[in-house]
Amino acid sequence: MKKLTAGLALASAVAFNPIVGHAALGDQTLKPEMQHSDVQELQETLEGKGYFTYSKTTDFYGDYTTEAVKEFQRDKGLAVDGITGQETYKALSIFSKEAIVETAKKYEGTPYEWGGESPDGFDCSGYLQYIFDEGVGVELDRTVSQIHEDGKEVSSPAIGDIVFFELEGDGPDHAGVYIGDGEFMHASSSKGVTTSDLNNSYWSDGYIGAKRYR
Repeated sequence: MKKLTAGLALASAVAFNPIVGHAALGDQTLKPEMQHSDVQELQETLEGKGYFTYSKTTDFYGDYTTEAVKEFQRDKGLAVDGITGQETYKALSIFSKEAIVETAKKYEGTPYEWGGESPDGFDCSGYLQYIFDEGVGVELDRTVSQIHEDGKEVSSPAIGDIVFFELEGDGPDHAGVYIGDGEFMHASSSKGVTTSDLNNSYWSDGYIGAKRYR
């Protein structure tokens, strides 16, 4: 019953809203002269780390924000350009959907290897562990069952969430990262790192839910 309910929820979410979730800090690159609510969240984050010291936070990416970002980048050994992109988000421990998708796609075509956890060869959990660490600085456990024990359960997947499957009838035994438009990337035992459609009956029948790690 749980698999059926999860499958129906997935089908509904993908059919009517293929990229589920709301915009959040980390979803887009922020640059000087931009005006957006994410800028204020960035300022608050930098303020908490002692870099943004202006008397109040706003939604405008002006000189104070630019200089605070540059100072942070300098201290972290990053390219000092005043732009808040993937590497800066990662250093700030802010989850970037753009970064996780880019990193996931970077290893497409890597062969499958049982127990593999490097670009020489991945199994499904090794792939997830590697791309989350490289792309967004999130440390995951090593096995699918351990990863499934953590994270926040969500009713439908958004970009960057991990989708879980029960393919052999004994709890979660396969997983991948949701990349939007009803698709996820994973290390397949037959194809290596590849992109698959959640609406494919093989995957929708085995789908047991999604979790968020940020």
